Amino acid sequence: MIHVIAIIRVKAGHVDEVESELLKLIKPTRETDEGCIQYDLTKSNDDPSLFIFVEKWESKELLDKHASQPHVQNFVNKTDGLLDEFTVHVLTHVA
Repeated sequence: MIHVIAIIRVKAGHVDEVESELLKLIKPTRETDEGCIQYDLTKSNDDPSLFIFVEKWESKELLDKHASQPHVQNFVNKTDGLLDEFTVHVLTHVA
């Protein structure tokens, strides 16, 4: 199993638009993406432009497959130019 922390920082003036697109990722990922164990979207209490996905996947290969799914590609296309940061940390559970 691997863990993923995906950090998304939205450009000023686009928070609501990007949040709407982020929410569209939840259902298809949880229901149809093979290997998805956890896929939770969080938002900073201190910074409304900061979103963080907390994820667990059965394997790196299935995470990679998720990244190529139409719903993920649609998000990438719809938010092009609207993000200041999109960083994905792939982690291995230690203890």
